[in-house]
Amino acid sequence: MNKNLITIKNLSVEYQTKKGILGSPQIVHAVNNVSLDIKEGEILAIAGESGCGKSTLAKTIMKLVTLSKGEIRLNDINILDLKSKEDSRNFYTKVQMIFQNPYSSLNPKMKIGEILREPLEINTKLKKDEIEKIVEEKISKVGLDKNCLKLYPHEFSGGQRQRIAIARSLVLNPKFIIADEPVSALDVSIQAQIINLLKELKDDFNLTFLFISHDLRVIKYLSDRIAIMYLGEIIEIGKTEEIFAEPKHPYTKALLSSVPELNTNSNKEKIQLQGELPSPQKLPEGCKFHTRCPFVVDKCKKEIPDEIEFSTTHKCKCFLYN
Repeated sequence: MNKNLITIKNLSVEYQTKKGILGSPQIVHAVNNVSLDIKEGEILAIAGESGCGKSTLAKTIMKLVTLSKGEIRLNDINILDLKSKEDSRNFYTKVQMIFQNPYSSLNPKMKIGEILREPLEINTKLKKDEIEKIVEEKISKVGLDKNCLKLYPHEFSGGQRQRIAIARSLVLNPKFIIADEPVSALDVSIQAQIINLLKELKDDFNLTFLFISHDLRVIKYLSDRIAIMYLGEIIEIGKTEEIFAEPKHPYTKALLSSVPELNTNSNKEKIQLQGELPSPQKLPEGCKFHTRCPFVVDKCKKEIPDEIEFSTTHKCKCFLYN
């Protein structure tokens, strides 16, 4: 079994809203006591509704958001201990991120060649010709011609821009890449191309991915394991085949039942959740899902469920199995 590349323990992230005309600041509980391991060479997907904390978790790993408590380790190094510029440079050569929107993640005033050279110029001591060789190699690897290095981002389509963003994430030869909804802003026909590209790059460069998406069809095709997130908590985790074949948590079952199917005669049960996702400013007591759960009992409203193991890889937090 592969060892852990990323280890997250008891991670919480809270924001304080600005004081408005209607009252005092409030605390937003974005991520709540998350513990998660990401193994070398795997694609771990995180799924959940918008606002559940997926992107905040990703940005915290990237040190773009400050955690409130807990720890994140890259191999045996606690990233909170990385204080100097040299430490940061070393960290970002190992960890990179592909953002959701290819239209806003590329500097419109820089040519593509400049965008791809910049990380190498900042983080390495390579010579100019060595940098140029790497840039040309990576742009070719994502399916674009080296002539595009002379052009600006606005001269490309959304799919091409995302390929450029992927190339930028590769130039430093990282071990770990976070892909935050990398295809959600693209046309459906282009999505498949980008997904297949990520899968190829994972094998070619022996990469580890944290893949964030709300599209369970994409996740099923791409991921090795899936973590289901609700109101900042991981409520179920397992191998992809375990989650799809035998989901345990009512929320997971509801998510899977919402996936559109081409077979209109399918007998698959559709689970309709009641109400809206509660505000992260005022989390429910007990099990966070009890306000929408079709199987809620009094215990759910008062106590937090422990994690139940169904196999060494499949775990769930729910009182249905206590």
